[in-house]
Amino acid sequence: MRSPTASFSHRLIAALALQLLAAILAASASAFAASPARLREADLQQIDTIVQSEIEAGRIHGAVVEIGQGSQVVYRHALGDRALEPRRVAMTPDTIFDLASLTKPVATTVAIMQLRERGSIDLDAPVATYWPAFARNGKERITIRQLMTHYSGLAPDLDLRRKWTGYSTAMKMTADAKPLHPPGTHYEYSDINFEALGEVVRRVAKLPLNDYCRINIFTPLGMADTGFCPPARELNRIAPTAFADGKLRIGEVHDPTAARMGGLAGHAGLFSTADDLAIFARMMLDDGRAGAVTILSARSIDEMTIPQSPVGAGDASRLRGLGWDLGAPLCANREQLLPVGSYGHFGFTGTMLWIDPVSSTYAIILTNRTYPSGAGDAGPLRREILALISDRLGTLSEDRIVECRPCLNSFCALAKRTSVHTMVLTGADVLAGDGFAQLKGTRVGLITNQTGVTHAGTGDIEALSHARGLTLRAIFSPEHGLHGDVDERVAPGAEPVTGLHFFSLYGETRRPSAAMLDGLDAVVFDVQDSGARFYTYITTMAYAMEEAARRGIDFYVLDRPNPISCAVVQGPIMDADLKSFTGYFPLPTRHGMTVGELAEMFNGENHIGARLHVIKMRGYGRSQWFDQTGLRWTPPSPNLRTLTEATLYPGVAMIEGANVSVGRGTDTPFELVGAPWIGSALLLSYLDQRKIPGVRFQTADFTPSADIYAGRSCHGVRISLDDRLALDSPALGIELIAALHHLDMNDFKIDATLSMVGSRRTLEQIKSGADPKQIVADWQPELQNFRILRARYLLY
Repeated sequence: MRSPTASFSHRLIAALALQLLAAILAASASAFAASPARLREADLQQIDTIVQSEIEAGRIHGAVVEIGQGSQVVYRHALGDRALEPRRVAMTPDTIFDLASLTKPVATTVAIMQLRERGSIDLDAPVATYWPAFARNGKERITIRQLMTHYSGLAPDLDLRRKWTGYSTAMKMTADAKPLHPPGTHYEYSDINFEALGEVVRRVAKLPLNDYCRINIFTPLGMADTGFCPPARELNRIAPTAFADGKLRIGEVHDPTAARMGGLAGHAGLFSTADDLAIFARMMLDDGRAGAVTILSARSIDEMTIPQSPVGAGDASRLRGLGWDLGAPLCANREQLLPVGSYGHFGFTGTMLWIDPVSSTYAIILTNRTYPSGAGDAGPLRREILALISDRLGTLSEDRIVECRPCLNSFCALAKRTSVHTMVLTGADVLAGDGFAQLKGTRVGLITNQTGVTHAGTGDIEALSHARGLTLRAIFSPEHGLHGDVDERVAPGAEPVTGLHFFSLYGETRRPSAAMLDGLDAVVFDVQDSGARFYTYITTMAYAMEEAARRGIDFYVLDRPNPISCAVVQGPIMDADLKSFTGYFPLPTRHGMTVGELAEMFNGENHIGARLHVIKMRGYGRSQWFDQTGLRWTPPSPNLRTLTEATLYPGVAMIEGANVSVGRGTDTPFELVGAPWIGSALLLSYLDQRKIPGVRFQTADFTPSADIYAGRSCHGVRISLDDRLALDSPALGIELIAALHHLDMNDFKIDATLSMVGSRRTLEQIKSGADPKQIVADWQPELQNFRILRARYLLY
């Protein structure tokens, strides 16, 4: 299988870096500040307005925000309310919050790194070295580093559908867990990773994680309000997180797995205040020191906070440190810079700690967004505050970033050593660049739509009609028509540029007839695919290949990028007898192939016998997403308007055969799921508990102007994409189907999803109540067989 290799990973990182560097170099040198600006409290007063706006919008009801630079606290405000009932309690700066996943970097990661410094742990040793039972069920090769970077291949969380309690039970379940992916090959944000790390600390240090952290981290730093299972005497200072079984939860961890473990876990359970987190942040900024106390070495700080994702297994736009998320420094031009330099982490309950060593700045945002209904959202608050801080700090050059953080030099230098001309050239660009030499002397039929353009913006129809030495004789359009703006059957007509008659392959027929192909020597296909099995353009291509093969006509595919990358293969394999216009071949939902590669596979596996010629792209890498190619996004169909919608599409589209709206007829198709009969709050609560990686949910009410519920008020959820690399979109689709089946069994027409799901077994598992995470695990053997088949046809 031609999977990403180490050398390819380096080329990918270089390509992304150079695109970003090109944007930087294009700006005037004077645009970059010599060093980050100093923050003043007056610079940050707008934070009050941001927080109040979020409170008024109902996304939060209060927050504590603390911003510091160096040893100085620049801004420290508490706004809104800590609690709403039985009486309102104002938020105070010393409020104690459930930190949720901030437990991972603040407690567990630091503990592991301390033990590593003492020689007690080797990050590249198998976890089973320290916990022999962990080797069960194919986990013997998983290393400590892979747990810390979320490249272990383990599922997002332990199974919560069956009843269990106790730390020891959780550890037995962790030891018994089976990987979903081979270690080091796939990013999957997993709480199990840090549950296992917490147990490693206990076994190596011979102390429970809470005692270890108290003795070795929190007490030496003077973090008096930080710890697991806070004492009852502090209840009047703790922000409530939720109602559980009719009881208000205060001082008890919100995370359901950590709660079942008794509040002590490596992934969640830590409580703290903004002031204590500020002490921790200043220690990180001061190379692991706090006065006379040394918590970590400077080397460990660097190692935790620079890219540590496995070579060849990731995407340079989403890199992981050890226990930390990575991002560009806090500066006004951060969107143009490489995603390294600063680091931080979010917590599910509404918490955030972000640290930028380049400007010596830290940002702490604490809110209890899960209280009272679980329907809050801290995402906009975090984004707006970080954007404000970045704007106030001014712009930076990459040279200045490396000067401040020399440990990033080798990563950034890789980009500088590579030519800046790394723009992806599509098959259309390559063909035009070669003067259409392969088509000289031929009479050509062209299958295309609005996506068939060169990098210069010239449409295929115009380019071929003016090309010397060939004759454009016929034009064909797939579903949605020549301009991609029709959401119904397409009628044939006259093409306005050439005056030629164009034939519709989504009208009276879906195959080119003998009359349509009469007099042609070659058929050229150039249409942008979506990357999902059920997108009909690839079926149109296959049907046209079959008809061209019957008549001895050469078939050319001008290759284009898979917009959601070719790096992963996800979803159930379609049952062969479910073949239809939305499923030509037994592919997984997300096939990880380009249209050219699919053409080769269809021709070879279905024995079509076409005289196939794929015009390959140049400069393309399998892990590239569309926004990393340098190409301009053209919506391939009316309801895939953005790359975000294309990313969600393979999952959300799974449910649209049923009586559910997926947002067609709104401004954000495939970002909405709803129906008149859905209870928004109930669905949101259920999905939030599922902890689906890469996305978050909000309640939503909308009235689509088209499709199944045109003109009717729908209730459901809005899906926000937070991390496209963490998202398994077909798994999201199964989660949505399972949720609707579980919550609305009498209304949801689950059987109507079969054509899009494509697998009877998967649908029966959902109907029987199987955990979607187990369903995803059950896909893996067939997916591995598909990867082996796929490898024969990969071109890049």
